[in-house]
Amino acid sequence: MQIGDAVVIGRDGLDQLLGALQARGMRTIGPVVRDGAIVPGEIERADDLPVGWHDEQAPGRYRLAHQEDPELFGWAVGPGSWKAEFFPASETVFRARVEGVGLSVEEPALPAAPTAVVGARPCELAALDVLDRVLGGGAVPDPRYLERRRASFVVATDCGRPSASCFCSSMGTGPEAREGFDLALSEVLDGKRHRFVVRVGSAAGAAVLEELPTTPLDDDTSEARREVLEGAARAMRRSLETEGLPELLARTLEHPRWADVADRCLACGNCTLVCPTCFCSDVDDVSELDGTVERRRRWASCFDLAHSELHSGPVRASTSSRYRQWLTHKLGTWWDQFGTSGCVGCGRCITWCPVGIDLTEEVAALSTDHEPVGAAGP
Repeated sequence: MQIGDAVVIGRDGLDQLLGALQARGMRTIGPVVRDGAIVPGEIERADDLPVGWHDEQAPGRYRLAHQEDPELFGWAVGPGSWKAEFFPASETVFRARVEGVGLSVEEPALPAAPTAVVGARPCELAALDVLDRVLGGGAVPDPRYLERRRASFVVATDCGRPSASCFCSSMGTGPEAREGFDLALSEVLDGKRHRFVVRVGSAAGAAVLEELPTTPLDDDTSEARREVLEGAARAMRRSLETEGLPELLARTLEHPRWADVADRCLACGNCTLVCPTCFCSDVDDVSELDGTVERRRRWASCFDLAHSELHSGPVRASTSSRYRQWLTHKLGTWWDQFGTSGCVGCGRCITWCPVGIDLTEEVAALSTDHEPVGAAGP
């Protein structure tokens, strides 16, 4: 097997794939049904995946429905992204203790077992690529993030059933996985034939695939896969016009739409919590009575009032200024910092906004009847 090769495995081949990864000492995680949603969790075999489960999404709405069918990946994305596996929501950075006249510092060990992610969607691969630039690149990369990523193995899954909130096709991040994976699966289910097209994305992926029973990719299966992907692209109801978007945002800072969205926005931060690329964090030092001090890092949100706190108070005191900061950074100034957009079109921020604010709708509104250049106040 070589990078770029494509073969076919059956439903049983997924169990053998998981077994091959586990035999390499990897912790296998994938999509599971928990608490009314499809979220990342530990999996041991293919039956742990969301067999027959499908999602119904819309602005401010998420529901699961079960049908008696064997489909394993018949859903889009849930509230939890793979970001948390490499950049945890909360973790201890180090512990320090005063010992006599000295100070001892200890960094918590990373989990012994590397992580194998099974079922990452193409938009999530794009999100991990963004985080690789943000947390893994630059002059001072995050060593814990880099170590987790270097030890990981990623099995992607092409998207055959986008949700009503998805717009990855317009962002160039789906529905087909093109890079950033070790192996990529395409689920093909027609009649009684249930199989997966497997594409090789790395030498490590090729080595794993060599251990599985495979059959050559035939014309019928290749055509069925193509129809699934084309159908998924056609099914997307939303899109985002990215041409000239940073410039549009820069010249519409005083657009009345910011005040309009502030009347609806709760500043709850849900959009930043479910976003697979948001990376803001706070660091706190916590002292114990025994003299131990822990430095802890946890996810933060630019919607928090204290996020822009300076010596005299928050820089962005209004909801409109905080929403504007989030949107203009995500879609505009992110390009200046990291050479890419901060949005991958997964639609999570639309689905999980309690009041159903739609990022694509807000951008479309800014592009019409926009105001002259100006700097908005707090």
